Amino acid sequence: MIIDATNLILGRMAAVAAKHALKGESVTVVNCEKAVITGSKEQLLENYAKKFDVGQVNQGPYFPRRPDMLVRRTIRGMLPRKKPKGRTAFLRVECYIGMPPQIKQGEIKQMPEASVERIKKSAHMTVSELCKHMGYKDFGRDLR
Repeated sequence: MIIDATNLILGRMAAVAAKHALKGESVTVVNCEKAVITGSKEQLLENYAKKFDVGQVNQGPYFPRRPDMLVRRTIRGMLPRKKPKGRTAFLRVECYIGMPPQIKQGEIKQMPEASVERIKKSAHMTVSELCKHMGYKDFGRDLR
């Protein structure tokens, strides 16, 4: 199953991806940087800043700054990762920034139930904007 995360709400998309991974399907999420997190920009930046500041440098918990790893971490939160079925389901999840060439041949699943057009308020930000604010440097990647 291939999911294009462009203009999809991160939590709803992650819940669907986790459900399919638990069923035994291989889940690939592309364009992770274009997923949307709902809420006011100030509130989102404050909440994620708290998550980044928790713990110590050498001990963790570690919170990713790359958009693809942030989406993968969100999907991990939807899985029972301390049980064997959750660990094997998490191994079936792959996330990518942009569209890799080997994925272009597959059929991309549309998810209207997770679309950002369903929310009434316009307060949201993309995962790319959040990661750049938290210190992600793309090193030449194209994050449009």
